[in-house]
Amino acid sequence: MSNKVQIKPKDRDAVIQSLRAGVVPRSGQHLIQVGRVRELEALIQDLERIADGGSGIRFVIGEYGSGKTFFLSLVRAIALKKKLVSAHADLTPDRRLHASKGQTRSLYAELMRNLATRSKPEGGALASIVEKFVSSTMMAGRTQNVTPEVIIQERLENLSEMVGGYDFAEVIAAYWRGHDTGNDLLKSSSVRWLRGEFSTKTDAKKALGVRTIIDDTNFYDQLKLFARFVKLAGYEGLVICLDELVNLYKLSNTQARKSNYEQILRILNDSLQGISEGLGFVLGGTPEFLMDTRRGLYSYEALQSRLAENTFAGNGIVDFSHPVIRLANLSQEDLYVLLTKIRHVFAGGEPEKYLISDLGIQKFMQHCFQKVGEAYFRTPRSTITAFINLLAVLEQNPNVAIEDLIGKITIQQEVNPDLLPLEEGEVTNNNAGTLPEMLVDTEKEDYDNLASFKL
Repeated sequence: MSNKVQIKPKDRDAVIQSLRAGVVPRSGQHLIQVGRVRELEALIQDLERIADGGSGIRFVIGEYGSGKTFFLSLVRAIALKKKLVSAHADLTPDRRLHASKGQTRSLYAELMRNLATRSKPEGGALASIVEKFVSSTMMAGRTQNVTPEVIIQERLENLSEMVGGYDFAEVIAAYWRGHDTGNDLLKSSSVRWLRGEFSTKTDAKKALGVRTIIDDTNFYDQLKLFARFVKLAGYEGLVICLDELVNLYKLSNTQARKSNYEQILRILNDSLQGISEGLGFVLGGTPEFLMDTRRGLYSYEALQSRLAENTFAGNGIVDFSHPVIRLANLSQEDLYVLLTKIRHVFAGGEPEKYLISDLGIQKFMQHCFQKVGEAYFRTPRSTITAFINLLAVLEQNPNVAIEDLIGKITIQQEVNPDLLPLEEGEVTNNNAGTLPEMLVDTEKEDYDNLASFKL
């Protein structure tokens, strides 16, 4: 590699240890980024539009192992560099976009825990954002020779016009009072409310004098409020990254899926119409989550019409302005470049410390191909882990020949968990036992029903 810039040991370890464990690094993603240039350019345009007061939404769709999580992580890192605030969370059975038993509030709380700024890229930036707002109002008060209360009241007036904005503004004002009087309890109560940690309205009224709390019913409205607030605090906007949306596809309850898809439709409409100022969404999911006409987003007609593919795209013709961005799996060439970058990071950015030659990397890839075929570069998590393990052994045993080690490498083909059998509750035929789901009319079983057999 021509890059002679040394990599800090902290950055090197963060990347290598994460990849070795099979997870996406939280920092240093640019050191191992491969391809996806036009996709990134499209997302960067979205970030710039959000910073200008617009809105945006993207569905990042890719097969299992195609690098969706890494791509979302890279987008967050770019957002922070552009002075936006980012928040991310994985959807799980306990964290959804719509629910009635606290799952949506749990998602909101997770987003607030992972709130990140350029100065706090690891998350936990909520308190510092509120503090920055207070500090900026105090500075503006001194400049205009008025009290900070007047400035705060003027700035929060815009929030009061939005749904739930009055109580949101009251909580920020309470934080200021706590800051001004040295009341740490009032400040911490305000931050707790913003994090969605109050479970009853009685506790919130007692602590802050507000009548509402953040719950399952006002999740999206609170995100729109917070996006407006971070602009008032001096940031460019808010970017929400949600991964593992396939967990909505897996919901066994049809009404629960529909309610979550309705929430996605609401977010999509607001984003496309520019209603949610300074707020952007990047959602990661699999092709099944998007295109399955029985359980996926396409099962909801309004979403299907908005997310349908451009009829002029295809056969090499692309449209990156579409809300859906499809990530192709890595090619062999991409994986080769990725392994050379990992080698470079492992050596701390010093080419003279490379532990394996280009020819050695090619032999390693050939061995992996013989073990699991094309899966070694299409779903490369196991391949990357094995490569880093190889480098670790070579580093500690310099006298060992690479050829002797490569033959001992075992690579297991990864299985997409999204293709595992559905929950038992999804089987509609009581006599089906453990068979895959069949949509069978128990009163009239004709051969036409075989068309709806689901593997």
